[in-house]
Amino acid sequence: MTQMETIETSHRLLAEDLIRDVPDFPKEGILFKDVAPVLQSPAAMQEVIELITADAQAKGAEVIVGIESRGFVFGVPVALQAGLPFAMTRKLGKLPYDRITEEYALEYGTNTIEMHTDAVSPGQRAYIIDDLLATGGTAAAAARLVSRLNGQVCGFGFMVELTFLEGRKNLLGYPICALISF
Repeated sequence: MTQMETIETSHRLLAEDLIRDVPDFPKEGILFKDVAPVLQSPAAMQEVIELITADAQAKGAEVIVGIESRGFVFGVPVALQAGLPFAMTRKLGKLPYDRITEEYALEYGTNTIEMHTDAVSPGQRAYIIDDLLATGGTAAAAARLVSRLNGQVCGFGFMVELTFLEGRKNLLGYPICALISF
């Protein structure tokens, strides 16, 4: 799979029909893609987890990294299914142990995520998961954290990609698995 591809399936994903549009959230003019209904469907969740797990395994992942918070929801079952450890990237001030931080740009201002210093071992192949790829800022910051810990990002897994936001531009050079594109 090249960087610009999404996973090809022989049928429409169950999850695609469950994602609902919420207009004007979190502010007027935004059409929010709500993945909560996917979480309420065991069959759709299983399908998503199996596809992302297959991609992580194909990329040779040795650790699954989840981005707070919905990356935890999808990342933990992938890690369990693949028999791999799970590492968290969290919002600033949420981790209790020795940690490193990474700031990234938002449309207006900045935000910061952090990771424990022992979350990824040197040389370990990390597969980073979040529910949705939008602008790619948070995902790119997570990749920088893995790199600062001397790990290797082997790929990214997302259930949804909002292609019009061009988040892949922030993840150039990394393989990306996006199951559903809008």
